[in-house]
This record gives sequence, C-alpha cells and structure tokens, in this order.
Amino acid sequence: MKINGNKIEGLVFDMDGLLLDSERIVQRSWELSGKELGIEGMGQQIYHTLGMNAKSRRQYFKNAISADFPYEEFQKLTSKYFYQITDTEGLPVKKGAAELLEYAKTHDYKTAVATSSSRKYAERVLTDAGLYQWFDGGVFGDMVTKGKPDPEIYLRACESIALRPENGLAFEDAPGGIRSAVAAGLHTIMIPDLLRPTEEIKKLIYRKFADLGEVIPFLEGSV
Repeated sequence: MKINGNKIEGLVFDMDGLLLDSERIVQRSWELSGKELGIEGMGQQIYHTLGMNAKSRRQYFKNAISADFPYEEFQKLTSKYFYQITDTEGLPVKKGAAELLEYAKTHDYKTAVATSSSRKYAERVLTDAGLYQWFDGGVFGDMVTKGKPDPEIYLRACESIALRPENGLAFEDAPGGIRSAVAAGLHTIMIPDLLRPTEEIKKLIYRKFADLGEVIPFLEGSV
C-alpha cells in the first residue's frame, strides 16, 4: 500500500499497551509498591509517564513526588509485584497483535519494535507471548539517550531494519509515542489503551483503530 505516494515497506511497533496488555498490570504493581513505601496514589502516576524510559521516569518521580524518591527500591518492588501478577494471571496479548505480525511477515513487510522498556524485559515478555519471533529488528529503552517523545528510538528502530521513515507505519497507544514516531517521519496509527487521543493527537495520527486486528483490512486497502 501507499500513503501520500510513499510505499509502505515496514511496520514499527511500540510494545506495552500496544502488543501486550501490560500497562494495567504495571499500574497495579506501582500502586502496591507505593503503598509498601508509604506513598499513596502511585498507580495514577502511570498516566504521566507512558512511553518514558527508565531515565525519564526517574527524573519525573524526583520532580513530581520528592527529590529523594527511592527509585531503585521502587523498581525492585514493582518488578516483584509485576511478575507475581503475571505468573498468576498471565500477561495478555492485545487483540489482533499476533495476527498482524504474522500477516506482516507473510506479506513482505519489515518489522521492528520500538519500546521504552529495557531489552532484557522486552525480549522476555515478547518471547513468552510468542511474538518475538516475528521481529526483524528493534530498539529498546536502555539503548537510547533520549526517550519518547524524542524521535531517537523510532529513527534507530527504522535503521535496525534498513527502513526509511517515510516508508514506515508506526503503531502506538500513547501520546508520547505518537509524538516520537511522527517527529521521526513515520506515518502513525494509534490504538488507544489507557489514554484517549486529544484533539492535538488526532491531528498528528494518520488513522486510529480499536485494535490491531483492524489494521489488516486497512493494509489490504478494504477500509
């Protein structure tokens, strides 16, 4: 397919909240960790940090909560609670994710992941979900200097699969990721998760769908 005269040759995906229904579990783990540390309302902080990498989140917590926010201890607790939840309940794959990735690979689209999560975590959860096999490349939050909404992660994800941004589609669920992908020059599709698109975001995105399964008919030109 073509968009504005550019042939789409590659698909670049965010991960948390887009491929995996992980953001709500992260939110629960933050709330539990906050209570253990005596900090109320930590779960609500996720709405302000979606798409941030670890470096950006650390600075956000220092500014929004306290200068001596115990980041390392908080990270250990959230990891503990996150895996307690997922070991018991599983980590759901978002509707249409597996089908779209398989479709992409069987229809000669290059694929990459551009996630703010660390490489170790991302590779683990994507492998456990049976999705990692479908990717040709990717860039993770601990591989970039600047997190979303800076375009660095999307530019480098495109480089990892030799894709020119104007020939790529980016898939995102959060405003910071949308701004990152658009700034990198990709055509961007939003699949909302925790946050609905604002009027500003609606003007930035190319299309919006309820789930990734709706993207296949779009790529085939039937919607």
